[in-house]
Amino acid sequence: MSDFASLGLTQPLVDAIGKLGFVTPTAIQEQAIPILLQDEADMIGLAQTGTGKTAAFGLPLIDLVDSAEKYTQALVLAPTRELCLQIAKELDQFGKHIRPLNILAVYGGTDIYQQMKAIKRGVQIVVATPGRLRDLIKRKAINIAEIEYVVLDEADEMLNMGFKEEIDEILENTPDEKLTWLFSATMPREVRRISSNYMSNPVEIKVGHANSSNQDIDHQYVSVYPSDRYEVLRRFLDFNENCFGLVFTRTRRDAREVADMLGKDGYRADALHGDLTQAQRDRVMARFRDKRLQILVATDVAARGIDVNEITHVFHYNIPEDLSFYTHRSGRTGRAGSKGISLVLAHPRDVSILRRLERTLKVEFSAVKIPTGAEICEQRLLKHVDSIKEAAINEHVAEFLPKLIEQLGEELTKEELLAKVATISFARFLKNYSNARDLNTREPRDRRSRNNGRDGGRGRDGGRSRDGGRSRDGGRGRDGGRGRDGGRGAGDGARRQRLFINIGSMDVGGKGPFINMICKEASISGEAIGRIDMQEKFTFFEVEENAAEQVISELKDADFEGRTIRVNAGDRFERKGGGGGNRRRNHRN
Repeated sequence: MSDFASLGLTQPLVDAIGKLGFVTPTAIQEQAIPILLQDEADMIGLAQTGTGKTAAFGLPLIDLVDSAEKYTQALVLAPTRELCLQIAKELDQFGKHIRPLNILAVYGGTDIYQQMKAIKRGVQIVVATPGRLRDLIKRKAINIAEIEYVVLDEADEMLNMGFKEEIDEILENTPDEKLTWLFSATMPREVRRISSNYMSNPVEIKVGHANSSNQDIDHQYVSVYPSDRYEVLRRFLDFNENCFGLVFTRTRRDAREVADMLGKDGYRADALHGDLTQAQRDRVMARFRDKRLQILVATDVAARGIDVNEITHVFHYNIPEDLSFYTHRSGRTGRAGSKGISLVLAHPRDVSILRRLERTLKVEFSAVKIPTGAEICEQRLLKHVDSIKEAAINEHVAEFLPKLIEQLGEELTKEELLAKVATISFARFLKNYSNARDLNTREPRDRRSRNNGRDGGRGRDGGRSRDGGRSRDGGRGRDGGRGRDGGRGAGDGARRQRLFINIGSMDVGGKGPFINMICKEASISGEAIGRIDMQEKFTFFEVEENAAEQVISELKDADFEGRTIRVNAGDRFERKGGGGGNRRRNHRN
């Protein structure tokens, strides 16, 4: 087993990471660091989140740049503000004994002019989000013509988020002779394209299997009807008293609502999503890192930079629209050698999706039971008794003991005393759970009668719900008819509204990422989206009439890479014709 000194790092770096508590390199660090220090080669590093990739590229990067020169020598690209800040912070800690070394994080949502001034003063390493770096390049505020090293961290996630054009533009304007290091949890086609176009005979190293998951994570799922999700989440939180966890939701609205409900029910919880300013996001993350929050509820994009150790649980409030996000979500736990649980609250009909994830990620999802009220009360009471048994007695209590015994009297038995203590200490749990129903035995028929048929009876608009056949607008549900490209789908016969949005191909790269963005941000199914007319800077797209208002309200005035999204009705309603075709009216754009 090696140590960091044996990998070829200089002594100031070895000293710095020693003070940070780094003793033994992780697998990715042990393989990558010697190659990056000695071989002067492009490199692809495939490893899961939480395996120490930042140190794997950050330590050799700091060793290789010349701190005596003030020009920008290295770029590190990261998909989100949070990850950008986290990388810059870690690099600062690694290089604390190397001066004058300046590392700067640049990202959207903050004052670009302050960042421009900092670059002008002299920065050797710039850690950036692609959108903000492209803005700086266009303003001629940063010179990347002399860049010697480019690191693409979380490359798969940057491409998932639609940064293809930004990455291409940045890499095309860097010198051919630079070294490029690409780190990714998965290796989809677009990441391969980047490596083929911009890297020269890269050395490829892998930790684990490609697209596989961290072995320290226990992957679990529970079957949950939508209206029970929040109650099920609460039961797992109450059963696991020392839970320090993340709850992932698809939309900002869900993140806000779940965090608000948890707060009202007495949990230390807050939300992290795209509607927050950078200052608000920083405050929320500081509280979570300091464990002043027990639960952080977050959207996928907002949570990409979360690098917090000792997270015990990741709860998937719903399965992500883009299944590759599951790897990044679950990778928030099981870090630095600790164990973690990744629990999916899956609709009963979504179990087939989990089986597909099992094959892709080479993991096994185990079905778990929802804790019953009796089990939660028993678990809490037993732990409380254990804490009483193990508690050290304060010496000052001894002087009060005679009066305490006298006050209690002799008629109370030990059993009665324990019962009274438990009743007082756990009044809330006993009230909530003493007669709580068992959610594991719930039948769909009972579920329908209690919820007006939303999970299998009549839908809100008179049709069958998507889990019972017909869709809410009277068409066939996605489990009961043909898909959007095959004729009769969820939207067959549905009225559609044409919308305009100031997001185009230059922002998201193509129609696939565009659909993913709309579905995630507006909490709608991809089947609700019809024809897409995408231009470079804007897009006209069709959505089902009953989803149009939701899309407008969820996306309007939202933030996208530092600018405000504008979305509004772009035309009159259209009706999709049968047989998979579109009958299109003349539009005035």
